[in-house]
Amino acid sequence: MLIAGIDEAGRGCVIGPLVIAGVLFKEENLETLRLLGVKDSKLLTFEKRETLFPKILRAAEDHVIIKLAPKEIDRVVNSGRKLHKLNRLEAENMAQIINQLQPDEAQVDAADVLEERFQHHIQEHLAIKTTVTSKHKADRRYPAVSAASIIAKVTRDREIAILAAEYGDFGTGYLADPKTTAFLKALLRTSDEYPDFVRKSWKPAKRAKAEKNTKQKTLV
Repeated sequence: MLIAGIDEAGRGCVIGPLVIAGVLFKEENLETLRLLGVKDSKLLTFEKRETLFPKILRAAEDHVIIKLAPKEIDRVVNSGRKLHKLNRLEAENMAQIINQLQPDEAQVDAADVLEERFQHHIQEHLAIKTTVTSKHKADRRYPAVSAASIIAKVTRDREIAILAAEYGDFGTGYLADPKTTAFLKALLRTSDEYPDFVRKSWKPAKRAKAEKNTKQKTLV
């Protein structure tokens, strides 16, 4: 019995990619994850996640990581078509991961408020016959999903570190972080447009840009 856990990191961020990870395990090896201390990545320190990352991959049969760039997210969010917005984009990419890993069961962290609807969106894009278990807080219920949450989070953290090394410390990349919001405003002081690593479709990012444009018109 092969079990795939699938989860994402960076869904709500304004800077950097949305990362979706799928990790495949033999059912009998799931206990190994518990013994390693694998749990929802949000419950672990940065150091613990980094330590667990290679151990999880060694315990896995296979894994797939997909990085969705901000411009791809902007495209679907701005499309105006409900079925092609962020939940659907996640479902499509999770299905792609399932098709590659070919598990007997795929356990996924449901992004939709309706677990069954998210499951249905995934199944629409499957090329294989498998069981899809779509649950809220799956990263706390299922060790395979916990493992996937760690792989996704560490991968995203590394992407953020690369950006920070080039552009300076902008915090976590989430709008709840004052460093991130200050960084966005600083970007607009030197340019009329955000760089490609910023999700331009996020409302607070749009608002900051609109405020700048309003000020410029007032000065004129």
